[in-house]
Amino acid sequence: MQRSLTALTMNDGIVIIPTYNEIENIESIIRAVFSLHKKFHVLIVDDNSPDKTAEKVMELQSEFQDKLFLSVRKKKSGLGTAYVHGFKWALKHHYEYIFEMDADFSHNPNDLEKLYEACHFNGADLAIGSRYVTGVNVVNWPLSRVLLSYFASVYVRMITGMKIMDATAGFICYHREVLEKINLDRIKFIGYAFQIEMKYRAFAKNFNIQEVPVIFTDRTKGQSKMSGSIIKEAIFGVISLRLKKFLNRL
Repeated sequence: MQRSLTALTMNDGIVIIPTYNEIENIESIIRAVFSLHKKFHVLIVDDNSPDKTAEKVMELQSEFQDKLFLSVRKKKSGLGTAYVHGFKWALKHHYEYIFEMDADFSHNPNDLEKLYEACHFNGADLAIGSRYVTGVNVVNWPLSRVLLSYFASVYVRMITGMKIMDATAGFICYHREVLEKINLDRIKFIGYAFQIEMKYRAFAKNFNIQEVPVIFTDRTKGQSKMSGSIIKEAIFGVISLRLKKFLNRL
């Protein structure tokens, strides 16, 4: 499909990047997004990182005026709440396409354009950067973590009935209508389960969900935020979501 030059150059999309102690990655990831042919704005939602991530973003704002934004929260409050905070900000500022992306280059910034095309040109309401839709496309993860992630999505499909191959993916493009129709104040979960909950709420409202194959590369700088409590939340959270839908309380 021929891509519209107007669509590629207009600022209709914003990339939300939540951060906590990402000083080693933040400047590089911001520059990578702004180097793309497709023009995006960026919102950093920082949880008061002690390593001065927010201060670095403030420095860069003088270079990237009117397209790099920063919102600093008082404390580390979880990935899900950071994204909900960012979603509300993006809706208030009238963006049409709203993206989730990690700061650590596990999500390739070049793939933002693929997600945008899925929504803008191919009719998706929600486009997922999927590690598993064409096999297992993960680099530098130990086998144990690959298996945990892959079978988590199998488990989610069994419980929820969604056909999504990568239910825990955190590389997403939402059309604004999805976020407007989902009651963001009712989002409960903060870790892996947050990613599942967002997809399930979109699925329950019959939005068009498409998976776009991407290669996921584990971070090389900084520390992972994965924990046992996040995994536990995902396991039991899926059952909770399914029960709520069954009881018409989603």
